[in-house]
Amino acid sequence: MAASFRPDIQGLRALAVGGVVAYHFGLTALPGGFAGVDIFFVISGWLISTHLMQEIGDTGRLDLWRFYARRARRLLPAALFVILATLATGYFILAPQEQALYSRGAMYASAYAINLWLLRWSFDYFAADAASNPFIHFWSLSVEEQFYLAWPALLLLAAWLRPGRRMAVIVIGAAGLASFATCLWLTSAAPAWAFYFSPLRAWEFAAGGLATLAPMTVLQYRAWLRAALGWLGLALIAAAYLHLSENMPFPGWYALLPVVGTVLVLLSGAGAEQTNGRANWQALGPATALSLPPLQWIGTLSYSLYLWHWPVIVYAGMLVPDLTVPQRLGCGVLALALSAVTYHLIENPARRGAWLMAGARSFPSAIQGARPLRAFPGLVLVPALALTGTGVAVAYANAHLATRNIGPEQRGIVQAAEQPSIVRAVDKSCLLDFQTVTPKPCVFGAANAAHTIVLFGDSHADHWSTPLIEAAKRNDTKVVTYLKSSCRASRLSTFNTVLKRDYTECDAWREQAISDIIQAKPRLVVISEFSIGNLTRDMPDASRTAEVERWQAGLRSTLQAFSRAGVETAVIRDTPINASFADSCVARALWWREAPSPHCDTPRADAANDSIAAAERAVVKSVPDTRYIDLTDRFCGPTACHVVISGKLAFRDRHHLATAFAETLEGPLERALF
Repeated sequence: MAASFRPDIQGLRALAVGGVVAYHFGLTALPGGFAGVDIFFVISGWLISTHLMQEIGDTGRLDLWRFYARRARRLLPAALFVILATLATGYFILAPQEQALYSRGAMYASAYAINLWLLRWSFDYFAADAASNPFIHFWSLSVEEQFYLAWPALLLLAAWLRPGRRMAVIVIGAAGLASFATCLWLTSAAPAWAFYFSPLRAWEFAAGGLATLAPMTVLQYRAWLRAALGWLGLALIAAAYLHLSENMPFPGWYALLPVVGTVLVLLSGAGAEQTNGRANWQALGPATALSLPPLQWIGTLSYSLYLWHWPVIVYAGMLVPDLTVPQRLGCGVLALALSAVTYHLIENPARRGAWLMAGARSFPSAIQGARPLRAFPGLVLVPALALTGTGVAVAYANAHLATRNIGPEQRGIVQAAEQPSIVRAVDKSCLLDFQTVTPKPCVFGAANAAHTIVLFGDSHADHWSTPLIEAAKRNDTKVVTYLKSSCRASRLSTFNTVLKRDYTECDAWREQAISDIIQAKPRLVVISEFSIGNLTRDMPDASRTAEVERWQAGLRSTLQAFSRAGVETAVIRDTPINASFADSCVARALWWREAPSPHCDTPRADAANDSIAAAERAVVKSVPDTRYIDLTDRFCGPTACHVVISGKLAFRDRHHLATAFAETLEGPLERALF
């Protein structure tokens, strides 16, 4: 064991990975467990800065080849093994189109750049479809590796400007402050960038780096103060785990909880050996608790456990969509077992193996007079580049193989899921984004048509546009759309899970749209919206009742506004919500050569929101000149709601109609409206 080994840091690693695993495995008692990644970032900043600053102080330089080879030896072998094992397992579980997509993710994960790949798609780490990506957790490892590329240069710059602790504090502090300020701004303006882009996470590493430069004289002989700081730090980490949630804007200000907490724990444990027995306060500090054998064991396995836990729970969730608590515990045991095997057979031997050593000594050569390896310092990175290249090459080959396996049935599923509605096919901007407030009416049909119908609502109104526009054409009617993403027609202020704040743009857009529609005096306003029941299903009974009543009042207010203006309104009951993404589930079932229904259909009690529909119908019935259209029997039988109907994919995800199937509803919708 290295003399510099600190059991409290190993225990912190256990807390960090424990929080992440608990969050990913669905432990609702720790909704902020994802902040464990931030703990890892601070620890990395502390350890790397300690080693590099010591080397600069001792030698006045840095052996970057040795540093990068050390990092490669520590990280690459285990990561490559998990990537290859995940790809191989995915062949038997994922549909070919998923294999092709996630193999590209594996390519970027192998090169420690998957965070940039996720940025390209503005991928939301907290989105529901993130649960299908078995490589998404590599984003944090990519951020860390990119930190390793830049951090030594920053410390060398500080030493070049002026050797000593003060300049290092100024340089690291300036970099950290700039990173934090930009992160704060983009957490609201561009959340994906704030989350995934390594320069905007640099302030967390900088916090750890600055902590290593803190004057320790105040703490060195005051064990009671170190103990107090340590427990305060653990309290902040606990507060992050217990009170943060995926609905909060993160990282931003909220990331200070785990970051500051980790810094305090690290400072608490620093210099503990110099108390010289003056007091036994150190025994009262958190270092004693963090040094407990179970935490040390988990901390030792933390890297391998982080690599393994996510693909285990992702694939288990695909095979058994509604995992029970015992099944989740079983997944945890499996992840721990795989982590132990990986640590003992790959991670630890690779870290100590000579073939990836950082050139601290010359390798023997059978060639007489051959130059020692230290004469070619860059050669120490050849094994690392070979491992990276292997991962990229295998992932690329796997993507190519998967593409070849996409047969006609699979291709039909892909095309059905990707086909846009008539509105979005003509102009994507007719369905407004989150930020746009000014309504954009889009007209479909003959300009001189005898009648006008308005389609008003969110994306769940949009997916009815395909049958509605076709039915209107046959009835000498044009359709004008007023559509905005995630914005109900009901006068109900909501929280936007992407913007991580109240959706004020929706409220402003809705009022202007209602005013514009009333002024236009259409023959009929057709409304459909994402069912409130989909959002309240997991709420406690009291909260659910209050939210449903608030929604009913908002719906009634909207309908009454049109009724008072003499405009007739029709409300289309919302479509069912499926337990899984219909396109992916059906594609996997076909790949397994099994019928989709047993795997993908959802019990009607869970999917149809019948009680909410009854409440909606009651509101509609109470407002004059308003009618209710219920086509649920087209999707659901008495006991189950289906994802494949008459040979067609009915939904393109969990709750949006697939356009090809929506076309088949033209007749029923025409009879209901005209």
